[in-house]
Amino acid sequence: MSTAAPSRPSVAVLGVGTMGEAVLAGVLRSGWAPDDVVAVVRRDERAAELADRYGVRSVPLAEGAARDVLVVAVKPQQLDDLLASAAPHVRPGALVLSVAAGVPMARLAAALPEGVAVVRAMPNTPALVGAGTTAVSAGPGADEERMALVGELLQGTGDVVVLPEALQDAATAVSGSGPAYVLLLLESLVEAGVHAGLPRATSSRLATGTLAGTAALVRESGEHPSLLRERVTSPGGTTAAGLRRLEERGLRAALLDAVEAARDRARALGA
Repeated sequence: MSTAAPSRPSVAVLGVGTMGEAVLAGVLRSGWAPDDVVAVVRRDERAAELADRYGVRSVPLAEGAARDVLVVAVKPQQLDDLLASAAPHVRPGALVLSVAAGVPMARLAAALPEGVAVVRAMPNTPALVGAGTTAVSAGPGADEERMALVGELLQGTGDVVVLPEALQDAATAVSGSGPAYVLLLLESLVEAGVHAGLPRATSSRLATGTLAGTAALVRESGEHPSLLRERVTSPGGTTAAGLRRLEERGLRAALLDAVEAARDRARALGA
């Protein structure tokens, strides 16, 4: 005698831009059926894209806000208007998962009905292919059971790191914005290979494989990047020569500045 699979909480993604789509894709990868997930989007063309790509339907805000789990994925500047419109329709006991950069949970909780659990998260774009890193912080009403649900929802996005909300802006600067830094590095490495004489397709394959393989090496070995770097840097060798030039040009300092600038911008967006 077969038994029906237990039903999962219904999910609505309010705003399906880059981050919203990354979470939506991860939720489906985590085992939610397309019938249990809806999107709230403004444009008909975007609704058609999501239906074709993921099999999810798009609904008006009032219907989406009545779901068990609300993923709030609009820009911080649009958040207050969205919450004001959604709040009358939010169920008591609902879970609100915000991926709005820089927005503190106190601001979310103040705009929502009492009894709604709030969790703040910052995914990144590799979540689209299940290789993301998401920083998660528990807010008002987010007990162990709710945090376990968040873990289930996001497991299909990749790695999930739980940390205090006070560190969310720093996490946004490192992992949320980090893919853009890495892509700029990759783009530059490919171009450098072309300038050195490699065909573009070959340079792209070599550079992409090198970045992916190096990240896997760090993750699997558990060793500090500086130790792994020292092992590949022979005295007087090609790697030492290249690293010396990178240090002279200020790569390390530029990355430090970039992370600080992104962190400060996240704080400003949430103010």
